[in-house]
Amino acid sequence: MKKVIIVGAGLAGSYMAYAMGKKGYEVQVFEKRPDPRKSSYGSGRSINLVVSHRGWTALAYAGIEEEIRKIVVPAYGRQIHDLEGNESYFAYNIDNKAIHSISRGEFNKTLVELAEALPNVTITFDAFCEHVDFNTGTVHMKQGEQLNAYSADLIVGGDGANSSVRNALMKQPRFNYSQDYIDSGYKEVHIPAASDGSPQLNIDALHIWPRREFMLMGLANTDNGFTGTVFAPFGGEYGLDHLKTGADGLRYFEKYFKDAIPLIPDLEEQWENNPTSALVCIRCNPYHWGTNTMLIGDAAHATVPFYGEGMNGSLEDVRVFLELLDEYGDSDMKKVLEIYTEQRVPAGNALVDLSLRNFIEMRDLVADPSFQLRKKIERKVQANHPDKWTPLYTLVKFTNIPYHEAKAEGERHDRIMEEILAMEGVEELWDSEEVEQEVLRLFESVR
Repeated sequence: MKKVIIVGAGLAGSYMAYAMGKKGYEVQVFEKRPDPRKSSYGSGRSINLVVSHRGWTALAYAGIEEEIRKIVVPAYGRQIHDLEGNESYFAYNIDNKAIHSISRGEFNKTLVELAEALPNVTITFDAFCEHVDFNTGTVHMKQGEQLNAYSADLIVGGDGANSSVRNALMKQPRFNYSQDYIDSGYKEVHIPAASDGSPQLNIDALHIWPRREFMLMGLANTDNGFTGTVFAPFGGEYGLDHLKTGADGLRYFEKYFKDAIPLIPDLEEQWENNPTSALVCIRCNPYHWGTNTMLIGDAAHATVPFYGEGMNGSLEDVRVFLELLDEYGDSDMKKVLEIYTEQRVPAGNALVDLSLRNFIEMRDLVADPSFQLRKKIERKVQANHPDKWTPLYTLVKFTNIPYHEAKAEGERHDRIMEEILAMEGVEELWDSEEVEQEVLRLFESVR
């Protein structure tokens, strides 16, 4: 394999372009949108991302971890804002490890610049993929009024949830695909830094205003501001479909997020002008076709953003593929791609499931006393027996354990804690030796 074509210069595509370029391959990237360094796109619909351990592992593999650490802000826990404006803080783990907030736009620009700086990588913007010929390994790209054909040894679909490469694969026999929109969408509001440049909120936390069926979330930016995102159903009196005007948005905040209003001086203007966007889950199988085509990132497994793992899972796709390439070489692409699909399809499906699960946790359970009690018990058991009990969140965010294995362990923890929380008097006895020993007993017996 000598030449690689990557359709899509988003996060996964531009990361893969850089990593493949560093390995010496000729890499040609096509992106349907304009150059992000010259024009801003996605305004009001970025949803700040978080880099977790999986993301850092991928970035370290490519040798660019330190470059990206310059543009992140660490968050060590969740800051919960209740309806009365009271705040509670919950650390993510007992080791004080952080996830790292990052601007999607800034991250994308940095990856594009790193990739394009390599002499064997070219990136062409404003180029739309019209057709893929899997037999000849050819993509047909529309560039202005021209339709040009380009051939390569490997074609990579990194072109997002509306992937043209995946759409071409859907015409092939025995290629499976499903798409599901959830009944909630999102709208962004920007929380600026204070007039003196300081942050208006605790900069070390991810902020959540949980309100059962909906929530407001805030993630820090490097300028001490925050990207705030309302996730809510489309229907109902306070559904996003019925909150069209700035006055509607202000009324909504006055009822449910009153303490956030002083943080957003132009709330009405932002609410009226920023778009309302939908959230989709996509699954497919396989993630490759023959010996010359593969899918990465959202093109393979688009997910909702509630675990903050969509980008990390996408970078992990590429890292896993590259490590398989290191192990087997590019002379046996059939084997490399088959193992890639075998490993990443269950991981991608589990990532979608975990993201949907965490939506319920963030908007609803974090404010529930039973959930908070469970977390206290888990924290104590983990502190005393770290070799046995590792919470699901830690498995997902701070390890490289495959998503489907983490999900299975999390479901086992659910069964254990369901029995623990049903114990009589557990609210008073939660930190007792009796409760801890019962957790350990169940840990050995519940499967």
